[in-house]
Amino acid sequence: MKGIILLVLGIGLLHTASAATHSLKYFYTGSSEVPNFPEFVAVGMVDGVQMFHYDSNSQRAVPKQDWVNKAADPQYWERNTGNCKGSQQTFKASIDIVKQRFNQSGGVHVFQNMYGCEWDDEAGATEGFYQFGYDGEDFIAFDLKTTKWIAPTPQAVITKQKWDSDTADNKYRKNYCTQECIDWLKKYVDYGKSTLMRTVRPSVSLLQKAPSSPVTCHATGFYPSDVMVSWQKDGQDHHEDVEYGETLPNDDGTFQKSSHLTVTPEDRKKNKYQCVVQVKGIKEDFIKVLPDPDAANVVPIIVGVVALLLVIVAVVVGVVIWRKRSKKGFVPASTSDTDSDNSGRAVPQI
Repeated sequence: MKGIILLVLGIGLLHTASAATHSLKYFYTGSSEVPNFPEFVAVGMVDGVQMFHYDSNSQRAVPKQDWVNKAADPQYWERNTGNCKGSQQTFKASIDIVKQRFNQSGGVHVFQNMYGCEWDDEAGATEGFYQFGYDGEDFIAFDLKTTKWIAPTPQAVITKQKWDSDTADNKYRKNYCTQECIDWLKKYVDYGKSTLMRTVRPSVSLLQKAPSSPVTCHATGFYPSDVMVSWQKDGQDHHEDVEYGETLPNDDGTFQKSSHLTVTPEDRKKNKYQCVVQVKGIKEDFIKVLPDPDAANVVPIIVGVVALLLVIVAVVVGVVIWRKRSKKGFVPASTSDTDSDNSGRAVPQI
């Protein structure tokens, strides 16, 4: 798999009191030959918080937040368990079809669907999206403006032609992304506001494998997920030789993120480096100063720590986001909001 992550964040004014944009996103992931991992996983996220989970091992759709049940009717989980079981079979068939189109046989392969919506509770603007990725690349995406599918790769053209011919289904998908999804998002935000609107301070640590290795600034346990982990050199923002990690979920509903700085021991002696962590909604900056290598050492990274992070991410979500999605122009179409009542739609057959 290309990577297991939840979101690629666009960080703005991190110290704003509350978020104006809310999101409801579903991720369906089918995989083949991935060791110790379910062949199908489905998760639902509200504002980056997992509220729904299903996998092919448990065969059950279950809530991950107490407030979800307040927004759901009594048959919600039975209905969604049935939907997920159907999607599981569809993904199993679809991944075999896509492998054939790419002239592939065995090996690790991942096919994913991401769909959902966003709502600005101040401006009232809404957006919707529905797209698929294969092995870390865009495969096909739905254009809400034209009610047509976009195929960025030749292997997806057959699927585009098939799905474009079903105009009724395409109209339903647009209606779901622009109306039903928004209605559910508003319900979830209302019932989960005590959780979704809270703030939790991060724990920040500096980690390093060896004196010649990059220094990792690791922030964890924070909420919301909007965070900036950056470096400063002698009091000025420093971006050279810095690698930024993704924001990942913890199993307690909080988040973690790392930033890696490559710096020589000599440079550390001559200059003052510090990691600065900013979490949206928390006015305080959280700062860790990188000590002189002769005066003190940062905490060494233990293999178990790295392994634990991977386990946490896999257990919580198991979601593969194709990294090139934002580079190919698959921008959610702007819509107006309205109301309806449904929780999803079966995934179409490739």
